Amino acid sequence: MKRLIINADDFGFTSDVNAGIVYAHREGVLTSTTLMANGNAFDDAVRLSRETPTLDIGCHLVLVQGRSLLTGRPLPEGPRDLLFMLARRQIDVYAELRAQMEAIVSAGIHPTHLDSHKHTHIVPGIFLQAVRLAREFSVPYVRLPFDETLPLGRMPCAFAGRYYRRIASAGGVQMTDHFLGFRLTGSLDERTLAAALQSVREGATELMCHPGYLGPELARATTRLKESRVRELEALTSARIRELIAAKEIQLGPFEDASRY
Repeated sequence: MKRLIINADDFGFTSDVNAGIVYAHREGVLTSTTLMANGNAFDDAVRLSRETPTLDIGCHLVLVQGRSLLTGRPLPEGPRDLLFMLARRQIDVYAELRAQMEAIVSAGIHPTHLDSHKHTHIVPGIFLQAVRLAREFSVPYVRLPFDETLPLGRMPCAFAGRYYRRIASAGGVQMTDHFLGFRLTGSLDERTLAAALQSVREGATELMCHPGYLGPELARATTRLKESRVRELEALTSARIRELIAAKEIQLGPFEDASRY
């Protein structure tokens, strides 16, 4: 069986992004999202999650951009700055991410999966901490950080994926069989989403996306993903996409159902 989890990153980033994510779930094919504990619209996202019980909620672990929940100081601006700080031991990854997990759980949400902002858990040391936290907070899934659809990516992703799967398995944590969407960040629309759906294989696949409305908050936000979020929202609520999913006999669902297939 082909099982597909369509997950929106950045829940809690801004209220207009939050509204787009919820609309993509209620009126489209989105099944899941991951919440930023340090997002400016965190409280709004928590409220919406309570109003939308069918939306599967995970934790979007943040080590770049925004402010630290642990210290209140700005986090590194980007992955390169984060790597520099890691090399100099200037950031306590476990403590920061634990504070984010505690904020989400304290809000009454039990996350079903973990992933990371800007894909930083592809760094082995950060992935180890994500698995550690998943085990401590009884979170079943951590995102597989490799998109095999990258050009020339299948072999290296398969090789690295085996190493990460051993780490996850040793920690009692699961990952989906496949992961899509990393290479489509900023270019996902109805056409590219339809093409991605053609590549869905047997087993459980996570497809990452970033939908949202382009309102005043997002317009002011520091992110390159603005107009692209609107295109993604349109694709996720497209009748053509829903028909293609049905024609390909792809079963949509949340993370909590993935282990059944």
